[in-house]
Amino acid sequence: MVLNYIWIAFFLIAFVVALGKLIIGGDTEVFTHIINASFSSARSGFEISLGLTGILALWLGIMKIGEKGGVIQGFARIAAPVFSKLFPDIPRNHPVTGSIFMNFSANLLGLDNAATPMGLKAMQQLQEFNTDKESASNPMIMFLCINASGLTLIPITIMMYRAQMGAANPSDVFLPIMLATFTSTLVAILTVCFKQRINIFQRNLLLFFGGMGVFIGGVVWLFNSLEQEQVSLYSTLFANTLLFTIICGFILCGIRKKINVYDTFIEGAKEGFQTAITIIPYLIAVLVAIGIFRASGAMDFIIDGIRMGVAAIGLDTQFVEGLPTMLMKPLSGSGARGMMLDAMKTYGADSFVGRLSSIVQGSSDTTFYVVALYYGSVGIRNTRYTVPCSLLADLAGAIAAVAMTYLFFT
Repeated sequence: MVLNYIWIAFFLIAFVVALGKLIIGGDTEVFTHIINASFSSARSGFEISLGLTGILALWLGIMKIGEKGGVIQGFARIAAPVFSKLFPDIPRNHPVTGSIFMNFSANLLGLDNAATPMGLKAMQQLQEFNTDKESASNPMIMFLCINASGLTLIPITIMMYRAQMGAANPSDVFLPIMLATFTSTLVAILTVCFKQRINIFQRNLLLFFGGMGVFIGGVVWLFNSLEQEQVSLYSTLFANTLLFTIICGFILCGIRKKINVYDTFIEGAKEGFQTAITIIPYLIAVLVAIGIFRASGAMDFIIDGIRMGVAAIGLDTQFVEGLPTMLMKPLSGSGARGMMLDAMKTYGADSFVGRLSSIVQGSSDTTFYVVALYYGSVGIRNTRYTVPCSLLADLAGAIAAVAMTYLFFT
């Protein structure tokens, strides 16, 4: 229901702003830009789904081997002490716990191509015991909000962009990004726990959050002890080695269980192909609304208003130039990336705005894309409080990004 209202709002706001630009500003091309953006966004939605087809087929095929080979159940037992507290409605030892564990692990390592198929598999398993097939269940909401918060330990892509844009030290945003995205994820978990009346002071949860803090501190220490080239080399090597180890490990476990691994892979790959087809209309709906909103000039109108308000109360306005990336991030991953690159090109990669845009880009994931993709794959129409909780986490990440930029670079 919330997504329905937001979707309608994008169109209505875009129409009002465009009409104002036509009547008051005399912009006769505004509606042409909007229509072109709608066509372009619809094509992008289809191309994204098409691009996901092969990846989904591959990883859901591998996941099916892992499921029948007993690996997923093993991951479920490892994650049970914590996940049983965060996801109390999931039946004991259900294989979805293993799928969630693998999705979170892939996200932490920045393995997007592996994380998405694993997440879609988890959503399908969560739907199996969802009593209302069109409404998001409590475990679905917790799972989706954590995904939308975008916790990633090593933002290698952002550092590579900074290097390409001429940053003197591309990795200088690593620690601020780490703190900002950890804030976003923590707010997402706490908000959903509050809504679902989950006690966050349980021993297992406290140990988990404490362990995460220690682990992140260790990664930060390791990162700061390496040269930029070493970080890029070792992180890429580790990620690719881990992925291939998972594939081979799943196959070996399938052989050990004496299953036909080839036929099992084909069975899972067929599910991946069907999932890719299912999500097409959901992605097109969201991306077209966002494209129209951007093309109408509504985004620029909002940013100009915020700039005037900040200046009126006498606060520093440096961060306002980073708002395009902040506002675009929940709406469009490629759009936010474009805003980040434009900020670094305009102001310099080592400028306050350039660094702020980089930190914002790494502080959270693309909420509306994640919601459309994951819920669309299982036909969920009523997202309940998923979007508000995810946007609150995005806001926390954006505020933390601004605070970290001022703290580290002024």
